[in-house]
Order: sequence, then structure tokens, then C-alpha cells
Amino acid sequence: MKKPGLFLSALLASLGLWGQNLSDLIISEAMPGNPSSVTDDYGNHPDWIEIFNTSQGTVNFGGCFLTDERSNLTKCQITKDDRSARLGPRQVAILYAAGNSALGTYYLNFTLPCGGTLYLVSNDGRTIIDSLCIPASLPEGMSISKFAHDNKEMVFDDIHPSSPSPRSLNGRHEQKTRAQKMKETDPNGWTLSVIAVAVVFSALLILFLIYNLSGNIFTGRVRLKRKARRGSPEGPEAAAIALALSDYTSCDEDIPAAIALALHLYCEGGVHDTEPGFITIKSNSSSAWGNKSLNFRKQTHKI
Repeated sequence: MKKPGLFLSALLASLGLWGQNLSDLIISEAMPGNPSSVTDDYGNHPDWIEIFNTSQGTVNFGGCFLTDERSNLTKCQITKDDRSARLGPRQVAILYAAGNSALGTYYLNFTLPCGGTLYLVSNDGRTIIDSLCIPASLPEGMSISKFAHDNKEMVFDDIHPSSPSPRSLNGRHEQKTRAQKMKETDPNGWTLSVIAVAVVFSALLILFLIYNLSGNIFTGRVRLKRKARRGSPEGPEAAAIALALSDYTSCDEDIPAAIALALHLYCEGGVHDTEPGFITIKSNSSSAWGNKSLNFRKQTHKI
């Protein structure tokens, strides 16, 4: 029964370790020989270390260790019971390498040597969470920083000397947003004003053309062209006329005249085509063709 109990305790301890997202902590910046960039609570300018939380959750780093010796990973432990030892999402904490950890929770018992390496160790005293190498040729007044390649995923890489930037995200110049770049190139906002006015007038012009064209179509000022049938590039009217005249060329003149009049009314919209390929002729009382008195032929009598 003891072995399952030990296994369960180890499992819970490991889950507690990684459940706090300690692996999301990094040493984002460090500065040995601080001349004036950071001032502590006592008015001094000690060496300092910046720890950054790259995750979207709060991480309690109390109980973790910081050291500059690979052989002594538990050299300086951060106070466990201090509730302020918590980092919110994308937040930083400044630790002072003043050489005296009795000054407070955020004070370390060593100073930062140039040419050494810093280690951030988990609260188990064995797991190295992150490390940062301080070059021996670091210029005075400069810090060593990790830069964020992706500000959304917080991917840090390319360690280079830079101007001290405590309590802020270390990012490259090209990582600036478009709004920030536009603010630098156009501080008065003329470019944005011109773009906004151009967009508004373009939208109004497009709306005017749409409403004008649709209004002309609905009122009949603009008529859409009818598609011609296959095999008759000149349209259905020309095909119907050619067919009718070819059938009645041998008849008297009244039938071709009636067909021509029907086609004329059809082309002008006077009659309605109820079936494709057929022309429906309706009687019109006002037409002379409906007057029967005009259908009598005049006969001449010889005396």
C-alpha cells in the first residue's frame, strides 16, 4: 500500500508543478552594473533580473530558485509565503541581485557577474525552467535581453545586448503594429483622413450608380437585350418572317400582309407570345382589320 501512495503523491506533485505553468516563465532580461535604469525600495541601483510570464494564466513563482552556479541550483530561493510572488498573464517581475536576500522577497543573495549564466529553477530544486547567459563583453549601461519574435504566441529568441527596458515587453522594431508605424510616419493623421474620405465617396458613388441603373431598368428607360435563339443570329422575329413568307409565297397577297402585320405587332409588344415558337394574334376592335364593311370588294359593272 505504500508504493501506490508514493506514486500518487509524486503524480500530484508533478501535476501541481505543471498546473501552475512554471514552464511558461522565462528570464527575459538582466542587467549587471546598473548605473541608473532601476531604483529599488531603498533608493539604490542594484543589478536586476526580469522574469516574464508568457502564458495567459497567473503563475505563482514563490518557492522557485535563482542561481548563477550550475552546480548549486538552490542557491537563492524566492519566498514561498509572499502572495505578491504571482505573475499575471504577460506580466513581469523585477528581482534585485543586491547580494543580500534579507532585504525582501525580491532580493537575491548574489550579484550578476559578466560572463556568467543565470538559471531559473523550479520549486523542486532540480528542474531548470530557463537560463540566460551574460556576455563578458556587455557594454556598460546595457542589458542582455530576449526578444519576442511573435507577440501573440510569445516566442522569445535571439539574445542581444540592448538598452535597458525593465517591466516592458522586449520586441524588435519591426514588431510594431501598423497603427504604431502610421503614427510615426504621419503624426498629424493626414493619410488616414484622406483614406477615410476616399472610401466614403467611393461607397456613395457605387450606391448612386446602382440605384440609378436599377431605377432606369424598372421604369423601362433601359431595356435588356433578348438573347437570340441558336441557329438564328438575327433573332426570332427574322426567323419567323422568313418561315412565313416561304410558306405563302404562292398565295394571294392578303395572307402575307396579315402575317406581316401580326409580326409587326409582336415586335412592338402589341401581342403576347403565350408559347415559344408560336405567335398568338388577338382581335383589336380599334383596328381596321376588324371592320367587316371594309372587307367587301368593290365591283365595277360595264354598261
